[in-house]
Amino acid sequence: MNSMNIQRIRRTLRGLCVLWAMFSVSAYSQENVINLYSSRHYNTDEALYTNFTRQTGIRINRIEAPEDALIERLRNEGTASPADVLITVDAGRLTRAEELGLLQGVQSSTLESRIPAHLRHPAGLWFGFSTRARVIVYNKSAVNPTEITSYEGLADPKWKSRICMRSSTNMYNLSLMSALIEHHGEAQAQQWAQGVVANFARAPKGGDTDQLKSVAAGECALTLANTYYVVRLMKSTRPDERAIIEKLGVIWPNQDSTGTHINISGAGVVRNAPHRAAAIKFLEYLASDEAQRYFADGNNEFTVVTTTKVENRELSALGRFKPDTLNVRRLGQHQASAQKIYDRAGWR
Repeated sequence: MNSMNIQRIRRTLRGLCVLWAMFSVSAYSQENVINLYSSRHYNTDEALYTNFTRQTGIRINRIEAPEDALIERLRNEGTASPADVLITVDAGRLTRAEELGLLQGVQSSTLESRIPAHLRHPAGLWFGFSTRARVIVYNKSAVNPTEITSYEGLADPKWKSRICMRSSTNMYNLSLMSALIEHHGEAQAQQWAQGVVANFARAPKGGDTDQLKSVAAGECALTLANTYYVVRLMKSTRPDERAIIEKLGVIWPNQDSTGTHINISGAGVVRNAPHRAAAIKFLEYLASDEAQRYFADGNNEFTVVTTTKVENRELSALGRFKPDTLNVRRLGQHQASAQKIYDRAGWR
């Protein structure tokens, strides 16, 4: 072999080495990023994402939008979607994404061992990472808490003109109705809705915090609210919000029967995720003690990993309770029936 051929071979080998290095860097960068579609709008989640990147080297690109808009975007993007993970609030929306075929199944011993079965999809299409409970909130000067112990009790005629609620189209109320359908059947759920509507102090309006303000102001005596909103007021340093929470008490419904209704913030890997391995690592991180503490201490949500120690004094001050262990997937599967029941009852 002459020197010219040897030089050609060397140049070829050097070129191959350069190409391989470029390929390796490209592959590494591709695996070290996830594209996250998120409807969570909390500033405290910043620390969650930052620490995931610090631990794994995986960068997070975020697209944030309301829940339904994100699901619609995923559906329109189809197989060309760059999304790796969808994270959103409420099992109803996760079920909708599932039914549209937007998510793929994940098998992970970490997720299966740390997240209770009733807080995740049976086939691993999505997983709950934090929960909120829907509690009865009352005006302490107007209600003796022993007078009502269940959701069903809200339909008792003794509460006529004393209940405030938000719209029936709100996902929280749809999920609660879905749980009632699962536990009691549609006929009894219909009777309950009619009974509650008959007890309205005013037409439904506003969000959970608005209901709490109405109860504190004496516009009504009772409402339903997610614990997240109650704790947010408990932690407030604003005098007006402190005055509101001081007038309110909390009841854990159905402690002697089905347990208090809960819902989730959850996430799943998108069907055509370009960075599937990194996406699964992110889900596993969300189930870690560190991430679970962020959900609780930073955003007033209950952990799904019950052994995680948290420092949120206000959240802990609400006390321990028996949650409803109905698989939250069922909450999404009854949504259409729930809305029909509310409509027939005149719950607008």
